[in-house]
Amino acid sequence: MGDSPSVSFSVSPGGRLRGTVRVPGDKSISHRAVMLGAIADGDTEISGFLEGEDTLATLAAFRAMGVGAEGPSGAGLVIHGVGRDGLSAPGGPLYLGNSGTSMRLLAGLMVGQAFGVELTGDASLSGRPMRRVTDPLTGMGAVIQASPDGTPPLRIQGGAGLRGIRYAMPVASAQVKSCLLLAGLFAEGRTCVTESAPTRDHTERMLQGFGYPVSRQSGQVCVQGGGRLTGMCIDVPADISSAAFFMVGAAIADGSDVLLEHVGVNPTRTGVIEILRLMGADLRVLNERAVGGEPVADLRIRSSSLRGVRIPEDLVPLAIDEFPAVFVAAACAEGDTVLTGAGELRVKESDRIQVMADGLQSLGADARATPDGMLIRGGGLRGGRIDSHGDHRVAMAFAMAALCAADTVEIQDCANVDTSFPGFASLAREAGLGIRVQPESHG
Repeated sequence: MGDSPSVSFSVSPGGRLRGTVRVPGDKSISHRAVMLGAIADGDTEISGFLEGEDTLATLAAFRAMGVGAEGPSGAGLVIHGVGRDGLSAPGGPLYLGNSGTSMRLLAGLMVGQAFGVELTGDASLSGRPMRRVTDPLTGMGAVIQASPDGTPPLRIQGGAGLRGIRYAMPVASAQVKSCLLLAGLFAEGRTCVTESAPTRDHTERMLQGFGYPVSRQSGQVCVQGGGRLTGMCIDVPADISSAAFFMVGAAIADGSDVLLEHVGVNPTRTGVIEILRLMGADLRVLNERAVGGEPVADLRIRSSSLRGVRIPEDLVPLAIDEFPAVFVAAACAEGDTVLTGAGELRVKESDRIQVMADGLQSLGADARATPDGMLIRGGGLRGGRIDSHGDHRVAMAFAMAALCAADTVEIQDCANVDTSFPGFASLAREAGLGIRVQPESHG
Protein backbone atom coordinates (compact mmCIF):
# COMPACT_ATOMS: atom_id res chain seq x y z
CA MET A 1 0.00 0.00 0.00
CA GLY A 2 2.97 2.30 -0.05
CA ASP A 3 2.88 5.19 2.40
CA SER A 4 -0.89 5.80 2.23
CA PRO A 5 -2.64 6.15 5.59
CA SER A 6 -4.65 3.06 6.54
CA VAL A 7 -8.40 3.38 6.13
CA SER A 8 -11.29 0.95 6.33
CA PHE A 9 -14.85 0.89 5.02
CA SER A 10 -17.87 0.13 7.18
CA VAL A 11 -20.94 -0.56 5.04
CA SER A 12 -24.45 -0.93 6.43
CA PRO A 13 -26.50 -3.87 5.16
CA GLY A 14 -29.28 -3.52 2.61
CA GLY A 15 -30.39 -0.37 0.86
CA ARG A 16 -30.60 0.38 -2.82
CA LEU A 17 -28.80 2.45 -5.46
CA ARG A 18 -30.63 5.14 -7.42
CA GLY A 19 -29.90 8.13 -9.60
CA THR A 20 -27.49 9.25 -12.28
CA VAL A 21 -23.80 8.51 -11.70
CA ARG A 22 -20.68 9.42 -13.64
CA VAL A 23 -17.66 7.46 -12.47
CA PRO A 24 -14.11 8.77 -13.04
CA GLY A 25 -12.26 8.54 -16.34
CA ASP A 26 -10.87 5.31 -17.75
CA LYS A 27 -7.56 4.41 -16.14
CA SER A 28 -6.15 2.51 -19.12
CA ILE A 29 -6.88 5.36 -21.52
CA SER A 30 -5.59 8.02 -19.08
CA HIS A 31 -2.24 6.21 -18.76
CA ARG A 32 -1.83 5.91 -22.52
CA ALA A 33 -2.86 9.51 -23.19
CA VAL A 34 -0.02 10.76 -20.98
CA MET A 35 2.55 8.35 -22.44
CA LEU A 36 1.79 9.00 -26.11
CA GLY A 37 1.20 12.70 -25.54
CA ALA A 38 4.65 12.96 -23.95
CA ILE A 39 6.45 11.59 -27.02
CA ALA A 40 4.23 13.36 -29.57
CA ASP A 41 5.08 16.54 -31.42
CA GLY A 42 3.00 19.42 -30.05
CA ASP A 43 0.43 19.60 -27.28
CA THR A 44 -2.10 16.97 -26.27
CA GLU A 45 -5.23 18.20 -24.48
CA ILE A 46 -6.90 15.58 -22.29
CA SER A 47 -10.37 15.96 -20.78
CA GLY A 48 -11.86 13.41 -18.39
CA PHE A 49 -8.38 12.43 -17.12
CA LEU A 50 -8.48 10.09 -14.12
CA GLU A 51 -6.75 11.79 -11.20
CA GLY A 52 -5.96 8.52 -9.44
CA GLU A 53 -2.69 7.55 -7.78
CA ASP A 54 -1.75 5.16 -10.62
CA THR A 55 -2.19 7.68 -13.42
CA LEU A 56 -0.56 10.45 -11.40
CA ALA A 57 2.46 8.14 -10.98
CA THR A 58 2.69 7.89 -14.78
CA LEU A 59 2.43 11.67 -15.10
CA ALA A 60 5.13 12.20 -12.44
CA ALA A 61 7.47 9.82 -14.30
CA PHE A 62 7.23 11.83 -17.51
CA ARG A 63 7.62 15.13 -15.66
CA ALA A 64 10.83 13.64 -14.23
CA MET A 65 11.97 13.06 -17.82
CA GLY A 66 11.46 16.68 -18.85
CA VAL A 67 7.87 16.64 -20.12
CA GLY A 68 5.89 19.77 -19.30
CA ALA A 69 2.27 19.45 -18.23
CA GLU A 70 -0.48 21.82 -17.12
CA GLY A 71 -2.88 20.33 -14.59
CA PRO A 72 -4.56 18.07 -13.88
CA SER A 73 -7.32 20.48 -12.95
CA GLY A 74 -10.99 19.53 -13.05
CA ALA A 75 -10.06 16.35 -14.96
CA GLY A 76 -8.34 18.51 -17.60
CA LEU A 77 -4.67 18.05 -18.47
CA VAL A 78 -2.39 19.44 -21.18
CA ILE A 79 0.78 17.53 -22.08
CA HIS A 80 3.51 19.47 -23.88
CA GLY A 81 5.01 16.74 -26.04
CA VAL A 82 8.79 16.58 -26.46
CA GLY A 83 8.75 14.44 -29.61
CA ARG A 84 9.82 10.88 -30.23
CA ASP A 85 13.42 11.40 -29.09
CA GLY A 86 12.95 14.28 -26.65
CA LEU A 87 12.79 12.54 -23.26
CA SER A 88 15.72 13.25 -20.92
CA ALA A 89 17.31 11.13 -18.21
CA PRO A 90 15.55 11.42 -14.82
CA GLY A 91 17.53 12.34 -11.71
CA GLY A 92 16.84 8.99 -10.06
CA PRO A 93 14.62 5.90 -10.24
CA LEU A 94 11.07 6.33 -11.53
CA TYR A 95 8.70 5.31 -8.71
CA LEU A 96 5.41 3.96 -10.07
CA GLY A 97 3.59 3.15 -6.84
CA ASN A 98 1.02 0.37 -7.24
CA SER A 99 0.64 0.64 -11.02
CA GLY A 100 1.39 -2.48 -13.05
CA THR A 101 0.19 -0.70 -16.19
CA SER A 102 2.73 2.09 -15.68
CA MET A 103 5.54 -0.40 -15.06
CA ARG A 104 4.87 -2.67 -18.02
CA LEU A 105 4.06 0.01 -20.59
CA LEU A 106 6.91 2.28 -19.51
CA ALA A 107 9.31 -0.65 -19.85
CA GLY A 108 8.44 -0.74 -23.56
CA LEU A 109 8.98 2.99 -23.99
CA MET A 110 12.16 3.13 -21.93
CA VAL A 111 14.09 0.38 -23.75
CA GLY A 112 14.11 2.65 -26.81
CA GLN A 113 15.76 5.61 -25.05
CA ALA A 114 19.38 6.72 -25.23
CA PHE A 115 19.61 6.82 -21.41
CA GLY A 116 19.27 4.15 -18.75
CA VAL A 117 16.57 4.14 -16.10
CA GLU A 118 15.35 2.16 -13.11
CA LEU A 119 11.61 1.49 -12.62
CA THR A 120 10.48 0.84 -9.03
CA GLY A 121 7.17 0.43 -7.21
CA ASP A 122 5.53 -0.24 -3.86
CA ALA A 123 5.57 -3.60 -2.05
CA SER A 124 2.59 -4.93 -4.03
CA LEU A 125 3.98 -3.96 -7.43
CA SER A 126 7.42 -5.29 -6.44
CA GLY A 127 5.91 -8.76 -6.21
CA ARG A 128 4.23 -8.78 -9.61
CA PRO A 129 5.63 -10.79 -12.57
CA MET A 130 7.57 -8.88 -15.22
CA ARG A 131 9.20 -11.67 -17.26
CA ARG A 132 6.18 -11.55 -19.56
CA VAL A 133 7.55 -8.21 -20.80
CA THR A 134 11.28 -8.49 -20.08
CA ASP A 135 11.69 -11.72 -22.08
CA PRO A 136 10.23 -10.44 -25.38
CA LEU A 137 11.90 -7.03 -24.91
CA THR A 138 15.23 -8.83 -24.56
CA GLY A 139 14.36 -10.62 -27.79
CA MET A 140 14.14 -7.18 -29.44
CA GLY A 141 17.68 -6.36 -28.28
CA ALA A 142 16.82 -4.52 -25.06
CA VAL A 143 19.15 -4.76 -22.07
CA ILE A 144 16.77 -5.05 -19.12
CA GLN A 145 17.25 -6.66 -15.73
CA ALA A 146 14.67 -7.66 -13.11
CA SER A 147 15.09 -9.34 -9.72
CA PRO A 148 16.05 -13.04 -9.67
CA ASP A 149 12.31 -13.80 -9.31
CA GLY A 150 11.50 -11.75 -12.41
CA THR A 151 9.88 -8.97 -10.40
CA PRO A 152 10.63 -5.22 -10.08
CA PRO A 153 12.71 -3.17 -9.85
CA LEU A 154 13.50 -3.12 -13.58
CA ARG A 155 16.89 -1.72 -14.60
CA ILE A 156 17.07 -0.70 -18.25
CA GLN A 157 20.30 0.13 -20.04
CA GLY A 158 20.11 2.97 -22.54
CA GLY A 159 21.27 3.03 -26.12
CA ALA A 160 20.36 -0.54 -27.04
CA GLY A 161 19.60 -0.90 -30.74
CA LEU A 162 16.13 -2.44 -30.97
CA ARG A 163 14.93 -4.58 -33.85
CA GLY A 164 11.36 -5.47 -34.68
CA ILE A 165 9.99 -8.78 -33.45
CA ARG A 166 7.16 -11.15 -34.28
CA TYR A 167 5.73 -12.31 -30.98
CA ALA A 168 2.85 -14.67 -30.24
CA MET A 169 1.60 -13.95 -26.71
CA PRO A 170 1.26 -17.16 -24.67
CA VAL A 171 -1.29 -15.44 -22.38
CA ALA A 172 -3.72 -12.75 -23.56
CA SER A 173 -2.50 -9.48 -22.01
CA ALA A 174 -3.14 -5.94 -23.18
CA GLN A 175 -0.22 -4.73 -21.07
CA VAL A 176 2.25 -7.07 -22.79
CA LYS A 177 0.87 -6.22 -26.24
CA SER A 178 1.05 -2.48 -25.53
CA CYS A 179 4.56 -2.74 -24.10
CA LEU A 180 5.87 -4.39 -27.26
CA LEU A 181 4.06 -2.00 -29.59
CA LEU A 182 5.55 0.97 -27.72
CA ALA A 183 9.02 -0.58 -27.96
CA GLY A 184 8.30 -1.16 -31.64
CA LEU A 185 8.02 2.60 -32.19
CA PHE A 186 11.77 2.80 -31.46
CA ALA A 187 12.81 -0.43 -33.22
CA GLU A 188 14.27 -0.99 -36.64
CA GLY A 189 11.76 -2.72 -38.89
CA ARG A 190 8.34 -4.08 -38.06
CA THR A 191 6.99 -5.32 -34.73
CA CYS A 192 3.99 -7.67 -34.80
CA VAL A 193 2.13 -9.09 -31.81
CA THR A 194 -0.32 -11.98 -32.15
CA GLU A 195 -3.02 -12.40 -29.50
CA SER A 196 -4.32 -15.75 -28.27
CA ALA A 197 -7.61 -13.97 -27.43
CA PRO A 198 -8.83 -10.39 -27.90
CA THR A 199 -7.60 -7.89 -25.29
CA ARG A 200 -8.29 -4.19 -24.85
CA ASP A 201 -7.13 -2.25 -27.87
CA HIS A 202 -6.79 1.28 -26.45
CA THR A 203 -3.11 1.52 -27.46
CA GLU A 204 -3.82 0.69 -31.10
CA ARG A 205 -6.75 3.09 -31.30
CA MET A 206 -4.82 5.89 -29.64
CA LEU A 207 -1.70 5.41 -31.78
CA GLN A 208 -3.92 5.85 -34.83
CA GLY A 209 -5.46 8.95 -33.23
CA PHE A 210 -1.95 10.40 -32.87
CA GLY A 211 -1.41 9.74 -36.58
CA TYR A 212 0.77 6.63 -36.21
CA PRO A 213 -0.04 3.86 -38.72
CA VAL A 214 -1.13 0.58 -37.14
CA SER A 215 -1.90 -2.61 -39.04
CA ARG A 216 -4.59 -4.82 -37.50
CA GLN A 217 -5.88 -8.09 -38.94
CA SER A 218 -6.98 -11.51 -37.66
CA GLY A 219 -5.59 -11.22 -34.14
CA GLN A 220 -2.29 -9.60 -35.14
CA VAL A 221 -1.22 -6.00 -34.54
CA CYS A 222 1.84 -4.47 -36.26
CA VAL A 223 3.73 -1.17 -36.17
CA GLN A 224 6.70 0.00 -38.21
CA GLY A 225 9.45 1.69 -36.21
CA GLY A 226 10.69 5.22 -36.77
CA GLY A 227 7.43 7.15 -37.21
CA ARG A 228 6.28 10.22 -35.31
CA LEU A 229 3.16 11.14 -33.35
CA THR A 230 1.22 14.41 -33.53
CA GLY A 231 -0.47 15.90 -30.47
CA MET A 232 -4.27 15.65 -30.32
CA CYS A 233 -7.36 16.23 -28.14
CA ILE A 234 -8.54 13.23 -26.11
CA ASP A 235 -11.85 12.92 -24.26
CA VAL A 236 -11.45 10.06 -21.77
CA PRO A 237 -14.70 8.13 -21.23
CA ALA A 238 -15.82 6.94 -17.79
CA ASP A 239 -14.07 3.71 -16.78
CA ILE A 240 -16.20 0.59 -17.27
CA SER A 241 -14.12 -1.16 -14.59
CA SER A 242 -15.25 1.47 -12.07
CA ALA A 243 -18.80 1.46 -13.43
CA ALA A 244 -18.93 -2.31 -12.88
CA PHE A 245 -19.30 -1.89 -9.10
CA PHE A 246 -22.42 0.22 -9.59
CA MET A 247 -23.75 -2.20 -12.23
CA VAL A 248 -23.48 -5.08 -9.77
CA GLY A 249 -24.77 -3.03 -6.83
CA ALA A 250 -27.87 -1.97 -8.75
CA ALA A 251 -28.47 -5.50 -10.05
CA ILE A 252 -28.39 -7.14 -6.59
CA ALA A 253 -30.25 -4.53 -4.49
CA ASP A 254 -34.06 -4.54 -4.64
CA GLY A 255 -35.55 -1.27 -5.86
CA SER A 256 -32.36 -0.03 -7.51
CA ASP A 257 -32.33 1.99 -10.74
CA VAL A 258 -29.05 3.61 -11.82
CA LEU A 259 -28.01 5.46 -14.98
CA LEU A 260 -24.23 5.41 -15.54
CA GLU A 261 -23.23 8.21 -17.92
CA HIS A 262 -20.57 8.38 -20.66
CA VAL A 263 -19.12 4.91 -20.02
CA GLY A 264 -16.48 3.53 -22.37
CA VAL A 265 -17.91 0.46 -24.12
CA ASN A 266 -14.91 -0.57 -26.18
CA PRO A 267 -15.79 -4.10 -27.39
CA THR A 268 -12.58 -5.42 -25.84
CA ARG A 269 -13.85 -4.31 -22.40
CA THR A 270 -17.57 -5.19 -22.34
CA GLY A 271 -17.31 -8.71 -20.93
CA VAL A 272 -18.90 -7.57 -17.66
CA ILE A 273 -22.00 -6.35 -19.50
CA GLU A 274 -22.36 -9.67 -21.31
CA ILE A 275 -21.77 -11.74 -18.15
CA LEU A 276 -24.33 -9.79 -16.11
CA ARG A 277 -26.87 -10.12 -18.93
CA LEU A 278 -26.26 -13.89 -19.00
CA MET A 279 -27.04 -13.86 -15.27
CA GLY A 280 -30.35 -12.13 -15.98
CA ALA A 281 -29.45 -8.53 -15.16
CA ASP A 282 -31.79 -5.78 -16.39
CA LEU A 283 -29.06 -3.80 -18.15
CA ARG A 284 -29.63 -1.52 -21.14
CA VAL A 285 -27.04 0.21 -23.31
CA LEU A 286 -28.32 3.65 -24.35
CA ASN A 287 -27.16 6.61 -26.44
CA GLU A 288 -24.23 4.82 -28.09
CA ARG A 289 -21.75 7.17 -29.72
CA ALA A 290 -18.07 7.55 -30.62
CA VAL A 291 -15.83 9.96 -28.71
CA GLY A 292 -12.24 10.36 -29.92
CA GLY A 293 -12.20 6.95 -31.57
CA GLU A 294 -13.61 5.16 -28.51
CA PRO A 295 -17.20 3.88 -28.29
CA VAL A 296 -19.17 5.41 -25.40
CA ALA A 297 -22.69 4.82 -24.04
CA ASP A 298 -24.96 5.38 -21.05
CA LEU A 299 -25.85 2.25 -19.08
CA ARG A 300 -29.12 1.81 -17.19
CA ILE A 301 -29.25 -0.97 -14.60
CA ARG A 302 -32.28 -1.96 -12.54
CA SER A 303 -32.55 -4.63 -9.87
CA SER A 304 -33.43 -8.12 -11.02
CA SER A 305 -33.26 -11.74 -9.92
CA LEU A 306 -29.82 -13.00 -10.93
CA ARG A 307 -29.05 -16.64 -11.66
CA GLY A 308 -25.75 -18.49 -11.60
CA VAL A 309 -24.05 -19.27 -14.91
CA ARG A 310 -21.01 -20.98 -16.33
CA ILE A 311 -18.99 -17.98 -17.56
CA PRO A 312 -17.83 -18.50 -21.17
CA GLU A 313 -14.04 -18.53 -21.33
CA ASP A 314 -14.05 -16.25 -24.38
CA LEU A 315 -15.46 -13.49 -22.14
CA VAL A 316 -12.69 -13.80 -19.54
CA PRO A 317 -10.12 -11.47 -21.20
CA LEU A 318 -12.92 -8.97 -21.86
CA ALA A 319 -13.80 -8.77 -18.13
CA ILE A 320 -10.51 -9.56 -16.39
CA ASP A 321 -10.55 -6.49 -14.10
CA GLU A 322 -14.25 -6.75 -13.28
CA PHE A 323 -14.30 -10.24 -11.74
CA PRO A 324 -14.22 -9.09 -8.10
CA ALA A 325 -17.56 -7.37 -8.75
CA VAL A 326 -18.86 -10.35 -10.78
CA PHE A 327 -18.02 -12.71 -7.89
CA VAL A 328 -20.21 -10.62 -5.60
CA ALA A 329 -23.07 -10.79 -8.12
CA ALA A 330 -22.63 -14.58 -8.23
CA ALA A 331 -22.82 -14.85 -4.43
CA CYS A 332 -26.13 -12.94 -4.47
CA ALA A 333 -27.57 -14.95 -7.39
CA GLU A 334 -29.58 -18.15 -7.33
CA GLY A 335 -27.67 -21.26 -8.33
CA ASP A 336 -24.04 -21.99 -9.18
CA THR A 337 -21.60 -19.75 -11.03
CA VAL A 338 -18.50 -21.39 -12.47
CA LEU A 339 -15.44 -19.50 -13.72
CA THR A 340 -12.53 -21.19 -15.51
CA GLY A 341 -9.66 -19.91 -17.65
CA ALA A 342 -8.93 -16.92 -15.40
CA GLY A 343 -5.54 -17.81 -13.90
CA GLU A 344 -4.38 -14.26 -14.71
CA LEU A 345 -6.42 -13.10 -11.69
CA ARG A 346 -3.84 -14.67 -9.39
CA VAL A 347 -1.17 -12.12 -10.38
CA LYS A 348 -3.11 -8.87 -10.08
CA GLU A 349 -2.72 -6.39 -7.18
CA SER A 350 -3.54 -9.40 -5.05
CA ASP A 351 -4.31 -13.05 -5.79
CA ARG A 352 -7.87 -12.04 -6.62
CA ILE A 353 -9.12 -15.62 -6.84
CA GLN A 354 -7.97 -16.54 -3.34
CA VAL A 355 -8.64 -13.17 -1.72
CA MET A 356 -12.19 -13.01 -3.11
CA ALA A 357 -12.91 -16.65 -2.18
CA ASP A 358 -11.66 -16.02 1.37
CA GLY A 359 -13.71 -12.84 1.67
CA LEU A 360 -16.90 -14.42 0.34
CA GLN A 361 -16.48 -17.31 2.77
CA SER A 362 -16.10 -14.78 5.60
CA LEU A 363 -19.52 -13.44 4.62
CA GLY A 364 -21.05 -16.92 4.65
CA ALA A 365 -20.95 -17.68 0.94
CA ASP A 366 -20.12 -21.09 -0.49
CA ALA A 367 -17.14 -20.06 -2.64
CA ARG A 368 -14.30 -22.36 -3.65
CA ALA A 369 -11.12 -21.22 -5.38
CA THR A 370 -9.79 -23.35 -8.22
CA PRO A 371 -6.39 -22.99 -9.94
CA ASP A 372 -7.85 -20.83 -12.72
CA GLY A 373 -11.18 -19.62 -11.38
CA MET A 374 -13.90 -20.15 -8.81
CA LEU A 375 -17.09 -22.04 -8.03
CA ILE A 376 -19.68 -19.94 -6.19
CA ARG A 377 -23.00 -21.27 -4.93
CA GLY A 378 -25.36 -18.31 -4.69
CA GLY A 379 -27.75 -17.60 -1.87
CA GLY A 380 -26.95 -14.29 -0.22
CA LEU A 381 -24.47 -13.06 2.36
CA ARG A 382 -24.25 -12.30 6.05
CA GLY A 383 -22.11 -9.54 7.52
CA GLY A 384 -18.49 -9.85 8.51
CA ARG A 385 -14.97 -8.49 8.35
CA ILE A 386 -12.93 -8.56 5.13
CA ASP A 387 -9.21 -8.02 4.50
CA SER A 388 -8.90 -6.48 1.02
CA HIS A 389 -5.11 -7.05 1.01
CA GLY A 390 -4.67 -3.51 -0.28
CA ASP A 391 -6.46 -4.38 -3.54
CA HIS A 392 -8.70 -1.51 -4.67
CA ARG A 393 -11.09 -3.65 -6.71
CA VAL A 394 -11.53 -6.19 -3.90
CA ALA A 395 -12.36 -3.37 -1.46
CA MET A 396 -14.98 -1.81 -3.75
CA ALA A 397 -16.55 -5.17 -4.63
CA PHE A 398 -17.12 -6.03 -0.98
CA ALA A 399 -18.50 -2.56 -0.29
CA MET A 400 -21.25 -3.30 -2.82
CA ALA A 401 -21.73 -6.78 -1.33
CA ALA A 402 -23.31 -5.14 1.72
CA LEU A 403 -26.36 -4.36 -0.45
CA CYS A 404 -27.36 -8.04 -0.26
CA ALA A 405 -25.85 -8.80 3.15
CA ALA A 406 -27.79 -9.41 6.37
CA ASP A 407 -25.41 -7.41 8.57
CA THR A 408 -22.63 -4.77 8.39
CA VAL A 409 -19.62 -5.48 6.17
CA GLU A 410 -16.29 -4.15 7.48
CA ILE A 411 -13.47 -3.92 4.91
CA GLN A 412 -9.87 -3.34 5.97
CA ASP A 413 -6.93 -1.90 4.03
CA CYS A 414 -8.87 0.32 1.61
CA ALA A 415 -6.48 3.23 0.98
CA ASN A 416 -5.57 1.90 -2.47
CA VAL A 417 -9.10 2.54 -3.74
CA ASP A 418 -7.73 5.97 -4.66
CA THR A 419 -5.40 4.36 -7.23
CA SER A 420 -8.33 3.85 -9.61
CA PHE A 421 -11.44 5.47 -8.13
CA PRO A 422 -10.84 8.63 -6.10
CA GLY A 423 -14.09 9.67 -4.44
CA PHE A 424 -15.63 6.18 -4.58
CA ALA A 425 -17.11 6.28 -1.10
CA SER A 426 -18.76 9.70 -1.51
CA LEU A 427 -20.17 8.84 -4.95
CA ALA A 428 -21.50 5.50 -3.68
CA ARG A 429 -23.01 7.23 -0.62
CA GLU A 430 -24.81 9.74 -2.85
CA ALA A 431 -26.28 6.83 -4.82
CA GLY A 432 -27.56 5.17 -1.64
CA LEU A 433 -24.82 2.91 -0.25
CA GLY A 434 -24.50 3.16 3.53
CA ILE A 435 -20.71 3.47 3.52
CA ARG A 436 -18.47 5.12 6.11
CA VAL A 437 -14.72 5.64 5.76
CA GLN A 438 -12.68 5.55 8.95
CA PRO A 439 -9.03 5.44 9.99
CA GLU A 440 -7.86 1.94 10.71
CA SER A 441 -7.00 1.06 14.28
CA HIS A 442 -3.91 -1.06 14.84
CA GLY A 443 -4.21 -3.11 18.00
